[in-house]
Amino acid sequence: MENSEKIDWPKINQIIEKYNVNREALLMIMQDISDMYNYVPPEVIPVLVERLGVRKSLVYSVATFYKTISLEPRGKHIIKVCTGTACHVRGADKIMDALKEHLHIKEGETTDNLMFTLEAVRCIGCCASGPVMTVDQETHGGLDRATAVKIIEGHNKNVT
Repeated sequence: MENSEKIDWPKINQIIEKYNVNREALLMIMQDISDMYNYVPPEVIPVLVERLGVRKSLVYSVATFYKTISLEPRGKHIIKVCTGTACHVRGADKIMDALKEHLHIKEGETTDNLMFTLEAVRCIGCCASGPVMTVDQETHGGLDRATAVKIIEGHNKNVT
């Protein structure tokens, strides 16, 4: 794997067993795996195909349809910038530009050190607080370029 992470096969099997090896639970299984690694490692796909008795194309369809699941390594911290109407008119594009410049990545990309992934989303549900972004599950509103960058720098300092 690119990020030199080892697959925890007992944990993968435990997740599959948690859903009674049920093919109908493919989405939940993939979500749980994604929660572990921030993506579904390619080595896991053949195991899902074999254990659940599903086609590889179904696994890829689920992964590409749901935005919460990725087949590419993602950052330790997922940054989502709201680009919905309320945030857009309040300067979401400036927030996105500041983060792209600070992180040296484009929208949809991950930093080389696998620390951050930058995504645009249509709505976070905090329209009155726009522009808004989330870092992991933490929501930040009323942003300007400087505060957005400061929030990211704070997460960079908290590296363990």
